[in-house]
Amino acid sequence: MKVLVTDEISENGLALLLEDPRVELDKKLGLSKAQLHDTIGAYEAIITRSGTTVDEALLDHATNLKMIARAGVGIDNVDVAAASKRGIIVVNAPLGNTNSAAEHTMALLLSLCRNIPVANADLKSGAWNRAPFTGHELKGRTLGIIGLGKVGGRVARRAKAFEMEVIACDPYIAEKRAEDFGVKLVPLDDIVRFADVITVHTPLNEETRGMITARHFAKMQDGVIIINCARGGIFEEEATLEALNSGKVIGAAFDVWSKEPPDTETLKQLIGHPNMVVTPHLGANTFEAQKNVAVDVSREIISYLDGLPLENALNIPRFDPDLMDQMKPFIGLISTIGDFISQLAPPNPNKITFTYHGKLARFDCAPLTVSGLAALLNHCTEQEVNLVNANLVAHNMGIAVEEIRSTETESFSNLITLTLESAEGSRTVSGTLFEGTPKIVKMRNFDIDFRPEAHMLVMTYADRPGALGKIGTILGDAGVNIGNMSLGRREKAGEAMVVFSIDSPADEATLQKIYTAIDAKYIKAVKLKA
Repeated sequence: MKVLVTDEISENGLALLLEDPRVELDKKLGLSKAQLHDTIGAYEAIITRSGTTVDEALLDHATNLKMIARAGVGIDNVDVAAASKRGIIVVNAPLGNTNSAAEHTMALLLSLCRNIPVANADLKSGAWNRAPFTGHELKGRTLGIIGLGKVGGRVARRAKAFEMEVIACDPYIAEKRAEDFGVKLVPLDDIVRFADVITVHTPLNEETRGMITARHFAKMQDGVIIINCARGGIFEEEATLEALNSGKVIGAAFDVWSKEPPDTETLKQLIGHPNMVVTPHLGANTFEAQKNVAVDVSREIISYLDGLPLENALNIPRFDPDLMDQMKPFIGLISTIGDFISQLAPPNPNKITFTYHGKLARFDCAPLTVSGLAALLNHCTEQEVNLVNANLVAHNMGIAVEEIRSTETESFSNLITLTLESAEGSRTVSGTLFEGTPKIVKMRNFDIDFRPEAHMLVMTYADRPGALGKIGTILGDAGVNIGNMSLGRREKAGEAMVVFSIDSPADEATLQKIYTAIDAKYIKAVKLKA
């Protein structure tokens, strides 16, 4: 796999990739947009930080790209929707720099409250002044946290250690999580009205862009302190400047800006404001964090190469980690069934039904469904289909997807059934795991039992003496060896279905000879992916 690194990434963190013979790693920093567009087509993965914008224009040139790895938490510089549309996996490193960001938040808050930057500069200039730098204690103050995620939660714990009262606003977490941090969940308006210090720890998206406006500043207590170590633009910057100038906000500490490097007049005034403590997006800039995020995304790329589940994929359905080992074999089974049935079914399916019977049905089967759907649709479209875009491709093709679960089953502890429906009819294939090995146990209404192989022949015919002998003779004459055979029939001398596994593919002429010799109703060669 060819991997392109476009931003400064820890060499130590990339060691996993540098040591893997399957990976060819190129580090090209400072590429212009045009240069990046010219370069990206040769690569299957790109590793970035915040310095590279992965937008639709870039993806239009990324003809071989399989993965975008963002070595950090935020992904506002990656167009995830555009990547998903193209089947490109987007991963990030949500844990690698969380401690660094939380500590930087506290560092900015303490620096602001104790006037450390200005006192430091004053003393180094040769002066000795103490009274102008009298600060504020954190103990007893109320900290309002907007976004109680991985970073916000760590900030809450550290603030509690400073004996602050902590309230938080986050509509996407359970009250139990807030209780674990010793934090009270409140609406945003309560954060605005009651907090002495307000810090934001949310991603930047349509919901959070410009979230704190002049209207919110007007409701804040006089002398409030605001901190932003999350993403620039969450605080409306013009409103922030006005609040600082009016004294409503007694001090602010920002690490991030709506435009980086900041070059607008508003940003210049904010950065130069005497009541601002500022840093140039250093929240994740510790040696530990930079190594951690590089290690995390490197592991994701190795997992992709090994065919293992990805822990931090943003646009792939995934199992509960506690069930991963138990459920993983079923991904192989349903992918095999999807690959198999897609080669037998009539064209232009209008509905695909995934049915889960037995113990398996107790769990969330959505990742299984999308795995089977991806395997199936790869035979129906020229576009590469994978876990990222399978549902979108099905929708765009006008295919309805249904999932049915039932804990009741007659013969097997677990059974997966795929049914394809089209204007020409339907096809049904059922499979299970036997000692961890995928087996097909039912096709249409025929009971059958075989292990899927790379090359197979499926045929139905009127069950008559000598039919199997004729098939064997024709295959033998063509130099095709039969590995295994499974026969299904409902009654003597009725319709029979036979599935052969063969050691090499049979050509169309051989299939036609068999079709004529046994007066077959249906015959199809199937080739499964390794």
